Amino acid sequence: MARPRKLRRICCMPESSSFGPGNQMISSDNTITMSIDEYETIRLIDLEGLMQEECAVQMNIARTTVQSIYCEARKKIANALVNHKWLVISGGDITICDGMNLSCGQRGCQRHQCHRDCATDLHLNKE
Repeated sequence: MARPRKLRRICCMPESSSFGPGNQMISSDNTITMSIDEYETIRLIDLEGLMQEECAVQMNIARTTVQSIYCEARKKIANALVNHKWLVISGGDITICDGMNLSCGQRGCQRHQCHRDCATDLHLNKE
């Protein structure tokens, strides 16, 4: 029996869940799906400037897992941009940060900026 996947901690659900070319309707043929944890690694590393090790602590996973998630997320973004596809963010094995953990609430944490009911979003978007 396989070991269960460890939940990846995220600070807040994405404000928008789809991005794509304005001249195309979204369909299964032109859609790339990025998981919420892939989105979070892009946000923490590329936007917030965290190192992979810092991102791993924040997300409560191994650095090698962050590296794998980050690499896959970048491929998906590149595919969407180059091939004019929609990027849809949903699903993943995630848990929402409660702002109380010592490794969260620090640099890159957006829990205090989350104005929506993230717990409700979590149940709607988790696959």
